[in-house]
Amino acid sequence: MLKDCLIAGGIAFIVSLCLGPVVIPMLRRLKIGQTVRDDGPETHLKKSGTPTMGGVIFLAGIVAAALPFADDYPGIVPVLFLSFAFGVIGFIDDFIKVVLKRSKGLAAWQKLSLQILVTAGFAYYLHISEVTHQVRIPFTNLLADPGILGLPILFFVVLGTDTGTNFTDGLDGLASSVTTVVALFFAAASFVLKGDGTAAPLAAAVAGGLIAFLFFNAYPAKVFMGDTGALALGGFVSGMAYLMHLQLYIPIFGVIYLAEVVSVILQVSYFKLSGGKRIFRMAPIHHHFEKGGYSEVRIVILFTLVTVIMSLFSLGGIL
Repeated sequence: MLKDCLIAGGIAFIVSLCLGPVVIPMLRRLKIGQTVRDDGPETHLKKSGTPTMGGVIFLAGIVAAALPFADDYPGIVPVLFLSFAFGVIGFIDDFIKVVLKRSKGLAAWQKLSLQILVTAGFAYYLHISEVTHQVRIPFTNLLADPGILGLPILFFVVLGTDTGTNFTDGLDGLASSVTTVVALFFAAASFVLKGDGTAAPLAAAVAGGLIAFLFFNAYPAKVFMGDTGALALGGFVSGMAYLMHLQLYIPIFGVIYLAEVVSVILQVSYFKLSGGKRIFRMAPIHHHFEKGGYSEVRIVILFTLVTVIMSLFSLGGIL
């Protein structure tokens, strides 16, 4: 398994690294540039026009690296399906916003409907493959069966994780760095859990692809992943968690995703209930720190270190 992971990670890294200098100028020529919020941090205004939809760079690397191992690691197919399908939804949303110049992209109900459809397909695959909805109880060797609640919990976890991952993509290199650590966690956990590590090369491929992408996405970013990449990463995280029965560990190793989405929920709810007051300077929470004087680089480093610590904590819980 280690050899396969190293090969998959290496292929994804090389393919993504080689695609960057090809795809980024292409996106620039096609004028596929990011539109920056007027109400966001002033430092972000200079990012307007930076090429987006760059998630295709690491997605291509991941697919090229993981597919050759699909026969030996059957778990790769459903997780790759979830990741790629969510990436397609993100691509459509990005295309409408950036190319067709419709700032809101897909309507909320359209995006959610597509995500629900894809999640249903993932659930069906798990069903026919006899992958149970069992959940590992953190820091024990116990597996719990949620019974009839298994299906609604799956939709909640997949859609919630995908939303949190999408919100995390708000600073140069943030989602890439955090998810690289999460992917490495999944790869390490695969060795610990053995029988449930049936998609280990995919986790290694995601890590390799994202490390290469950081060459172009780290501050100051030459390209953004867009919803194309962010939604795909959310599919990867939730899919791997389900495959390995680590759903309850997502709030631990994915604490940044959780903090991002909870900060938005709290901000919007309190704003409506209080008649215009705010809890945070700005949501998602990375903007709260940015408004407080933290640089983008500092926030990315801090959030990544938190993910490293919580991933190691999670790994200790399954040993």
